[in-house]
Amino acid sequence: MKKKKVLMLVLFLALLLVFQGIFSGNARAKKVVFKLGHVLPAEHSWHICSSGFAKEVTEKTGGRVTINVFPNAQLGNEKDMVEGLQLGTLQMGLIGGGSFQDLEPKMGVANLPYAWADHFHAYRAFDGEMGGRLLGLLAKKGIVGLAWWENGFRNITNNKRSIRTPEDLKGLKLRVTPIKMRLDTFKALEALPVPMPFSELYSALQQGVVDGQENPLAIIYSNHFYEVQKYLSMTGHIWGTAILVISKGALDKVSPDDKKIMEKAAFKWRDIQRKMIRDSEEDFMEKLKQKGMIVNTLDKTPFVKKVRPVYKKYESVFGKDLIQMIDKYRK
Repeated sequence: MKKKKVLMLVLFLALLLVFQGIFSGNARAKKVVFKLGHVLPAEHSWHICSSGFAKEVTEKTGGRVTINVFPNAQLGNEKDMVEGLQLGTLQMGLIGGGSFQDLEPKMGVANLPYAWADHFHAYRAFDGEMGGRLLGLLAKKGIVGLAWWENGFRNITNNKRSIRTPEDLKGLKLRVTPIKMRLDTFKALEALPVPMPFSELYSALQQGVVDGQENPLAIIYSNHFYEVQKYLSMTGHIWGTAILVISKGALDKVSPDDKKIMEKAAFKWRDIQRKMIRDSEEDFMEKLKQKGMIVNTLDKTPFVKKVRPVYKKYESVFGKDLIQMIDKYRK
């Protein structure tokens, strides 16, 4: 009897050690390190808030999910990062919504010119049914959207003249994001759009390869475009989305509890980042004036009329229902 008890005790201890090894192995397996890339400078709200998000997730998961943020296109341009997310060579990104158009054409609906009356019109749409539908389409491609952030309204700078009417754009060589609908928008406005990676833009402006460009005020300021551009026209022609994304493969490595932490942090820092964009607009405009830029506002009505053919052209791509949904959230 005594030997039997000793044997049972030995077996129990052996099993205990095995289970401890399994559990500790599982704990080790749950510890993941992700890279999160974006293309903007370290002083931009994208980097400030993605770094805040990363720090919060790392702290609240007790290091089970560690996120390292790489700004300034260190991990490649947005097209490179979208490919990396699909291939599994990149785990996370904060990427402009338009850069997913090659992967899922309907993602471009956000970038229809003059679609959004103001920031809150866009928020209602992308935090509601419209945003949910688009993220559902993206998830089918293996990329999960955690939250819609933003890049603000885009405005035009150039070295030739102030833009007050669509006619002022005629013949201007403007660098635009290499997305077909963006090219079609500026062709409709009779400018000469030049597709070019963002990383090449400053030198192209400096060397006169292009006359101007279009970007949100925060990007114009943080990239020192005032050094190589004279005129800033508040065209507000496109509201720029940004999506905090993670590859499905990476997300599958995260426990359900840690996923909730990530989702909650994504929404928290989304709201902070959006507020930073809104609050900074007047400030950046004044700073750009102080840097010597000539700033003008304008009546958008003739521009809106001029780009209507773009809506007609892309109705077959986005679907009439998605385009009509823009008006649903206008009030």
